[in-house]
Amino acid sequence: MTQTSLKIELETGTLNIDLQPGIIPIKRLLGFAARVSSKRKFLLVSKVLGKHYPVTPRMMSWSYRGLARAVLKIGVKPNSVWIGMAETATGLGYGVFEAAHFEGLKEALFLQTTRYHLENVARLEFQEAHSHATDFFLYYPQAEAAKKQFLAAQDLVLIDDEISTGKTFLRLIKAYQAINPNLQQVFIVSLVNFAHIDDRTALETQVNIPVHWLSFRQGDLSFQDKHNTEIDNITVNVSGNGACKQHLLAWPGRLGITEPVKLDKDISAQFEQYYATEFGPIDIVKPILVLGTGECNAPAYLLGRALEQQGYKIKVQSTTRSPIHPGNEINWISEFTDNYEDDIPNFLYNLNCNEYQKIIVCHETPLNAALLERLTAWDAISARIEIQPTASHYAKLHFSRP
Repeated sequence: MTQTSLKIELETGTLNIDLQPGIIPIKRLLGFAARVSSKRKFLLVSKVLGKHYPVTPRMMSWSYRGLARAVLKIGVKPNSVWIGMAETATGLGYGVFEAAHFEGLKEALFLQTTRYHLENVARLEFQEAHSHATDFFLYYPQAEAAKKQFLAAQDLVLIDDEISTGKTFLRLIKAYQAINPNLQQVFIVSLVNFAHIDDRTALETQVNIPVHWLSFRQGDLSFQDKHNTEIDNITVNVSGNGACKQHLLAWPGRLGITEPVKLDKDISAQFEQYYATEFGPIDIVKPILVLGTGECNAPAYLLGRALEQQGYKIKVQSTTRSPIHPGNEINWISEFTDNYEDDIPNFLYNLNCNEYQKIIVCHETPLNAALLERLTAWDAISARIEIQPTASHYAKLHFSRP
């Protein structure tokens, strides 16, 4: 197998990728788009992630298992810490953690980074310099046993959808080493990895412990900027207001998960009964779209998977803060206000309502004006997730309409 070169023309410039040999066709994994950002003007649009592109739960599960098995094959110690990167890879991170658990991983802790402020909770702070929203927080787990594990783990598994330089991971690892000198090895896991060998070497040298890079495809990436003043001057407010969001956040990933989250066993029966009461027979031809919101996209996957296992045709996707130019892989853009009281634009890409029999918005925040506006516009079903206060691995979903 020989190296393959790709040249992708975007509105913002030209993306060049030199791919190393691999089994999975790159077009099965990725499309490409132009990002509305002066810091990084391209976006790798994953076709298996379920973020900017609708994906079946089966495809998402396949990617989770593949990456989880790659980590376990190398060997990860008990009491490891697994971290999914906000915003885009929080669902991926949880999915890989869950898949590893099903493959035999024991006593691991999952956390996701977040852009939301929680008062009186200890945290690490670091930046993703190229991002549309640069500040990230990694909160200490709240359960005492999980907190001890977080501060003493020997293995750290970091999960993101794509890597182009690895500098964000370097900042996170260094911040984590400052509070946990026991760290012995790091796994950097991604769907694709385009970090240059010099960037990888710099990261490995600075963290000074073994680093394992695991992905489906890898290679080198370069970008030739068109320097279009009109495009470059477009700005989108993506910074939160800094207020505490504790009252809005139900998904437990930000404060620590030690085992997979389980939905009600009869969740599909609950949905079928609700749907039949509200809408009548379910269309078996068109799929149902299950939408997550922002950092809270794992519940959409869990619901979509449960329905798919009962024979429904399902696609999963998520809203996002990430502003993207139309063109290439981005055909439709829906813009609306976020449901986390930051009053910033959120987006949903490639949504054609005519392709779906119904849309389910799976969300953690209480119903508010922003959510009600979207539910009404899409004639959608609300599925609000509720985590039991005495068991963070057990969740209920409450179906309703505006």
